[in-house]
Amino acid sequence: MKFALIGNCAYQALIDDRANIIWLCWPRFDSSFVFGALLDPDKGGDFAVIPEGDHYETEQHYLPNTNVLRTVFHSAAGSFEVIDFAPRFRQYDRSFKPTSLMRRVRRLSGEPRLRVRIKPTINYGQIAPASYVASNHIRWNVTEAQLRLTTSVPLTYIVESRPFLLEKDAYFALTWGSPLEAPLEETVDTFLTRTRAYWERWVKHTAMPGCFQPEVIRSALALKLHQFEDTGAITAASTTSLPEEHGAGRNWDYRFCWLRDSYFTLRAMRRLGHFEETEGFVGFLKNVVEAHPERLQPVFSISGEDRLTEVELDHLAGYMGNRPVRAGNAAYYQIQNDVYGEMLGAIAPLLLDIRFQDHGGADHTVRVVRRLLGRIERVMEEPDAGIWEYRGAERVHTFSLLLHWTGGMIARRIGAAVSDQALSGYGQAIMDRARSIIEEKCYNGEFYVDSTSTNNPDASLLMMVNLGYLDPRSERAQRHVRGLARELGQTKGLVQRYRHNDDFGQSTSTFTVCGFWYAEALARLGFLDEAEHACQELISHANHVGLFSEDIDPQTGEQLGNFPQTYSHVGLINAAFAISPFPEGLAEH
Repeated sequence: MKFALIGNCAYQALIDDRANIIWLCWPRFDSSFVFGALLDPDKGGDFAVIPEGDHYETEQHYLPNTNVLRTVFHSAAGSFEVIDFAPRFRQYDRSFKPTSLMRRVRRLSGEPRLRVRIKPTINYGQIAPASYVASNHIRWNVTEAQLRLTTSVPLTYIVESRPFLLEKDAYFALTWGSPLEAPLEETVDTFLTRTRAYWERWVKHTAMPGCFQPEVIRSALALKLHQFEDTGAITAASTTSLPEEHGAGRNWDYRFCWLRDSYFTLRAMRRLGHFEETEGFVGFLKNVVEAHPERLQPVFSISGEDRLTEVELDHLAGYMGNRPVRAGNAAYYQIQNDVYGEMLGAIAPLLLDIRFQDHGGADHTVRVVRRLLGRIERVMEEPDAGIWEYRGAERVHTFSLLLHWTGGMIARRIGAAVSDQALSGYGQAIMDRARSIIEEKCYNGEFYVDSTSTNNPDASLLMMVNLGYLDPRSERAQRHVRGLARELGQTKGLVQRYRHNDDFGQSTSTFTVCGFWYAEALARLGFLDEAEHACQELISHANHVGLFSEDIDPQTGEQLGNFPQTYSHVGLINAAFAISPFPEGLAEH
């Protein structure tokens, strides 16, 4: 997957290694795409800058410590660069993040000729809107808003996709809603400078581990782009329907807010020293909890909508011919009881971190904690779909029990922090009950298994070490981790989720984050060299700009599944901090 991600926390776009914008959903993360060639090269639409002739090479990278993308083209006629970015910076004490994508094309050498192709679509590629040419822009009729391309390139060349000589810088501002009503070239250059400075400053305020720092920075920047800042919701990935395996039908829409994924993302962001993401998400969570006092579903839209009706878009060919293409996700009606413990973890910093304690609202937050703890008590032994969202039979999954224990542990700590002995005792009782069930029904003498009624290895239970359930100094912890690795490990640090049949048969791909969970567990067990080696092997699977998808084919090394996957980058960050929590020279002795 030779794609790069740009965005500004209002929208996201994927650009391939030839500077073709192949994925752009507007105006929100979960809207229909404007450019969707990723899922159908013919119907999806794209925005391409193409050198004249068939013989050229490209190189692509991010400007250091930013989400600004640079693609360089080399041909016999000459070289040029394309800079792509989504404007984002601070203005009037607020985040300025317009629904606008900007491109600047600059000649580097020779006399390159190129052409520009832009083919927007709406309603998931079912409609190619009519275009209208004005004095210095092209406008497309869309029902929701105004879609406009303002450019310094002669419009005739764009409309006819005609090659032209790149004699001076070419500027493009594609906008949704409010058009650009300002000098084009000055605005693009100014926005580029300010956007670059924003990301560089953000990275400077990011805590670093002692190893894999470039990879951690890229992962942090990618995670930041998956928070929809308007509501605080965090999405699992930028895309829909990229297959976990070719031809298996495991194609899902991940442009929504899974509460579980959000919790683990926030844990990683706090390790990096970023807290505004937690404040934003907790605001989103409190609204969700108030709207759903009886039960939390596992996934919501980025606005908090609870119905994510899943439909198949049969008119689209699918990524590399993989159908179906889906919009929406039926997981919203599943029972996944681990969410209550994870939401307690998401809320915890507001009560346990002194930096949040002057912000008010503590009484309301404690009430939310009690409500979530009460839900854990009621669903403790209720069968659910589990972390892997099985669509078949429900079971009492060990991972859910682990998060019940975790939620109790967090509530106990919160009770102590706010001098509420009853809350602490309630949390301890939940911990004791969850541990009792796990130890009596989920341990096979070698490792912990996936549920109280089955005996399958499950990579999510590596988190029994990483979340602190198992004492890393104990023989049982080592035996558990080694046993899961033996059952589920593949080559080059890759680890499968499980090997038993699910609703679609037996999965053959590996789940990227499981490998990082294993590396983190090794580090917590004290096998630092082994953990670093495992992490290095996993990092070798990253794409050309350092991004990870959801899955990796263990035979070919091909990245599969939705992209970029927040889970994968969360796993990398946590593993790096477990291996070496302090930069060189700052470690404690």
